[in-house]
Amino acid sequence: MKELFTRDKNNPILTADQWPYRINTVFNPAAAMLDGETLLLARVEDRTGLSHLNVAKSKDGVKDWRISEKPVFTADPQNYPEEHWGVEDPRITFIDELHAYVITYTAYSQNGPMVSLAKTRDFQNFERLGPILLPENKDAALFPRKFGDRWAILHRPYQGERDAHIWLSFSPDLKHWGDHQVVLHARSGAWWDAGKIGIGSQPIETEMGWLIIYHGVQQKISGNIYRLGLALLDLEDPRKVICRSNEWVFGPREDYERNGDVRDVTFPCGAIYDQKSDRLRMYYGAADTAIALATAKMSEVLTYLKSCR
Repeated sequence: MKELFTRDKNNPILTADQWPYRINTVFNPAAAMLDGETLLLARVEDRTGLSHLNVAKSKDGVKDWRISEKPVFTADPQNYPEEHWGVEDPRITFIDELHAYVITYTAYSQNGPMVSLAKTRDFQNFERLGPILLPENKDAALFPRKFGDRWAILHRPYQGERDAHIWLSFSPDLKHWGDHQVVLHARSGAWWDAGKIGIGSQPIETEMGWLIIYHGVQQKISGNIYRLGLALLDLEDPRKVICRSNEWVFGPREDYERNGDVRDVTFPCGAIYDQKSDRLRMYYGAADTAIALATAKMSEVLTYLKSCR
């Protein structure tokens, strides 16, 4: 049977060897369109072991990347102590009402990872909005518009040995968050997404609902495997789950996904949907070492999800 997502023949499309300064790895990029070009805001781990964010731009979103000569977003622990051990895994949402891109990212504090926000219009100048969710919490992404008079965010709190689910929270001002509730549960037992799941890219609005790409972590004797599944949330009430895939739809297969700093990881933080061409581009971290691209037809993705009701 044909797979939903097709790996790009140029994979991996970005590696540490292409970087203009010395780094260890580059992975887990957020994605957006800026001035007609594809922009990736990538997590870059340097040789201290800490991470910062940097920009890569491409006209076709596949090759001929132009990478900023220096990091565009680095940890600032003196003014933002929650960033003591770096900044990681961004997601980008363009919000029309604010005329700006809002970035959710993991601020790695001494007390564990937590969710912070920043705002930008050009990916050169950033306004930090500060931490919004307490540790341990990560894998957060904003919806691009309000529901009623409240913003909404998906995130993944984690408490030790307990299962880690995807939660939904609401805010009147992007600072004070409440009405916390689980929207997607991790399954149990031998399922591919048992015990621990988390949001992948930002929610994508479609005619059928909000497309959610999420990762599930299956624990094997040889180690964890990070695979991807799909769900749809109601367009007007994201607390309602319309459907969810039982099977994983994408997972580690190629050498660059199976071998690296962390084995067997496919981990998207950004996706771009072009409605005219019906093309969904998913940018993902491969084995916590490089960036790769897979594409799908949105119509086929939605047809598949209809069968998952």
